[in-house]
Amino acid sequence: MLEATAPAPKPVPPPPPLTSPASTAQHRPTLDRSAPPGECDLVTVPTRQGLEAVDILRRGAPSVGPVLHDDSHDTLGFVVPAGTADGWDLPGSACTQTAGRGLPLASPSTAYAKAGWLLPPTDGDPVTDPAALRAALGEAARMIAAADGCRE
Repeated sequence: MLEATAPAPKPVPPPPPLTSPASTAQHRPTLDRSAPPGECDLVTVPTRQGLEAVDILRRGAPSVGPVLHDDSHDTLGFVVPAGTADGWDLPGSACTQTAGRGLPLASPSTAYAKAGWLLPPTDGDPVTDPAALRAALGEAARMIAAADGCRE
């Protein structure tokens, strides 16, 4: 009696290598939903422009994430999603990341010795949307230029 044998399974080809599209300064940053929770980048701007942007965001944006105030450098830092620094190119501001992936939120007393929270971290608003921040910073810069022009 002959026994029927099942055909050997065909080998499954390996998945294609994971690649990320090249980032350019021409695209607008978006929320990075693949980043581990608590990872973020930090957009820093001069305090005057940052305070105006906070007011603008609080009036119109769906949410505003934590904001750091650094007295020693007279800057504000907006917490944005990890990956934002890859495409951030707004003049007059900087977006930094740590260890290539983002800056984990930490207590200002340990991570930012000379800074304090203007808006502390909450569970509700973990980060500020980069596109909304970009628009608010642009509007703030225009408002400041107009106000300074009136003084001359």
